[in-house]
Parts: sequence; C-alpha cells; structure tokens
Amino acid sequence: MASPKLNILFLTDNFPPERNVPAMRTWEHVSRWVKDGHRVTIITTAPNFPQGKPLAGYTNRWYMKEDMGGVTVIRVKSYIAANEGFLKRILDYVSFMVTGGIVAMFQKRPDILITTSPQFFCAVAGWVVSRLRRLPWIFELRDLWPASIVAVGAMKEGIAIKTLYWMEMSMYRAADRVIAVTKGLKQDLVDRGIPSDKIVVVRNGADTNRFTPRPKDATFVEKFGLQGKFVVGYYGTIGMGAGVQTAVDAGRVLRDRGRDDIVIMLAGAGAEYDEVEKSIQEQGLANVKLLPPFDQADMPAVWSLLDAAIVMMKDRPLFRATISSKTFEALAMGMPVIMSLPAGEATGLVDEYGFGINVLPENPEDMANAIQKLADDPALTKALGQKALEASRDFSRERSAGLVMDVVQDVMAERRPGDDRVGPGVAPS
Repeated sequence: MASPKLNILFLTDNFPPERNVPAMRTWEHVSRWVKDGHRVTIITTAPNFPQGKPLAGYTNRWYMKEDMGGVTVIRVKSYIAANEGFLKRILDYVSFMVTGGIVAMFQKRPDILITTSPQFFCAVAGWVVSRLRRLPWIFELRDLWPASIVAVGAMKEGIAIKTLYWMEMSMYRAADRVIAVTKGLKQDLVDRGIPSDKIVVVRNGADTNRFTPRPKDATFVEKFGLQGKFVVGYYGTIGMGAGVQTAVDAGRVLRDRGRDDIVIMLAGAGAEYDEVEKSIQEQGLANVKLLPPFDQADMPAVWSLLDAAIVMMKDRPLFRATISSKTFEALAMGMPVIMSLPAGEATGLVDEYGFGINVLPENPEDMANAIQKLADDPALTKALGQKALEASRDFSRERSAGLVMDVVQDVMAERRPGDDRVGPGVAPS
C-alpha cells in the first residue's frame, strides 16, 4: 500500500537562495518530497546569510509568498544581522521565532510540522506551534545548543544558560521524533535521558548529481594563481568553533619549510573572518588565500581546485560528535580529507572508510605534515581520493531525503484513529 501524500509545514531560518548548509540540506530534501507528490510549505526569512542584508530581489517584509519548484515559500520579517556579533544574532533568531511562529499558526492545517536547527529558537517556535495546534512535530537536530555556545565561550554558565538547557530538554521530550545528524548527537541525548527509540540518525550528505570529480576549473586556476600548485582548502563558516587559525598557522609552517608549491585556500564568512584576515596579512602569508563565500552555483568548480580538503574544529569535547557537512561534498568530489577534530565520529569515518588523514586539532605542525605528505605522494592522494568517492555513495542527499521521509511516515502511522491533533484528510483549522 502506497504511503499517503502529506501536507508538510517546515520552519527554517535559512533557505535558498542562501547557500549555507542548513539552507541547501532543507531545499534538497523538500524539493524531492514535492516531486514525490507531497505538499511542502516553508516558513523562513528574507534571504540574508551571511552578509546580514537581503539578497538581490528581496526585501525584509512582514510577509512574502513565492513558489520555488513547487515548494511554497513564505518569508517573514526578522531582525537581520550579519553572521557575527553574538547579541545581534540572538536578536535575529528570536525575532524569527516570533514572526515565523505567528505565521505558522495561521497556515492551512498541515499533517506534520518539522523544524531544523541551528538555530535553537526556530525549534522553540516549532515546539510552541505544535502544542497550540496539536500537531505531530519532528525536531531536526544539527547542533547541541546551548552547549555549543558555552563551549566556544560566547556565554558562561548561569541562570540564562540553565533556562536554555531546561528548554532544550523540554523540546526533546515534546517532539514526536528527533532527527540527529550524527550518532554522537544521539548518544548525548540518550545519556541525558531521552529514549533511544525517539531519536533517528540521518547524517548529512552531498548532492552527488552536482558534486562529482572533474578537472580543475581553468578560469579559477588562473584567477587565483594556482598554476602548478598543490592546493588544499577549507570551505565553510569562519566562526568561533571552526579553528581556522590552525590552517593559517599551518601555512606559516609550510612557508618556513620553503614549500611554495603548496597553497591553502580558505573561503567562507563568520565572526572570526576579520581576525583570520589580519593574521594572514601580519604574517605575510602569500601561500594562504582567504576569500569570501562563493555563489552556490560555482561551488563544484571551486571544489575542483582542491587536491585535498581540510575539515577542522577547535579542540573541544563537544565537537567529538560533529561531522561537518563539507566532508560529504569533498567525498563526492573524490578528494582526500585532512580531518582536524577531536577524536570522535568524524575521525571515526576516516578510520572506517580510509579516505583521509586524521591530525591533532589545533596543531599546525601536524596539519602541515599531513598536507606535505599528500603533496609529496601523488599515488597516496589518488588512492585516498578513490576511497572518498566510494564512501560518498553512502552519503547522498537523495538518500537522506528518503530516510527523513521514512521518519515522517512512521510518525504519521503511529497516530491513533480519532486522534484530533492531525491526520491526512483532516479539515483545515
């Protein structure tokens, strides 16, 4: 018997044309669901990440409705702030919680509600709306918040943090399912008393139709002066937890070794961008290139420039459960990954699939050694790249979209006959 077609309401702070990972994961999931016959309504903000101002063609309006490939997208007004400055970002998040939550209350009654993090307050909106409208609710968990802001020093333990921890645990208990993007996140919740059978792990992945092995893009090679260079790179948030300074310092180590044949490319945006830029300039590192984010359409070509990818976070216990989504794009491109994280789930993937080299987090010497090892051994680089491509088959976005829909259908199947909260065919509220 075919599964019923559903009317899905989805709250997310980020959505295309924004190009960050939460936006793209959500888009690649919901667009596939629509192709399968489901109805999806997205409630989000005016696209503004990471610059903190509406992208071309958009304004920060109270209400704007558009169709994107069959997905109904409703954009609401929020306090817009760049991806820097902790208090401003909190105001950004809280404002969307309020406006997005209010608009969600007046949508035609959906069969199910889904919210995604980061950020935390988007999930709070889902919690409130699901209770008031008596809707089944799935909480997609991408980050442990508030633990992550404590780990990077953005806030200290106190009454405010204790309140946020209480809210966090209350939401896990209230959700019909929690979809965790790593096994480590699930284990953390289980250790804190959330039933294991409530939590489903659906890891991130890459669009393997777009990200595929290809020759280096000649235009970008010339533009960035990469002719004849062994290029390693980090693409992602240059924020408080990423530890991008480690790659800068590894560049200094390589320069001091006389390895002018190696270039480190860093691209992204975030709270520490200016600090990283200043460090590169002060050290005179011509072999380290810091660039703003690229357009999403250019990313496969930008990835093609790399001979190996760097994935890194600071040396914090919390990040043992982290797997950067950029890992999966690197795998799909068929390149080795230098993994600079605390020993945990991400380093375990390297051990399991053999697609890269684990190095000590926040250790420039160790990172420089791994980069140099790959640069000096083309056969090793090629072999690890082949293993990366083989591993990518387990981490496609198409596969993860199907796994999330399986969770949705399981939640709907559990509804008792006569349950007044929701169900396919229930009249609009």
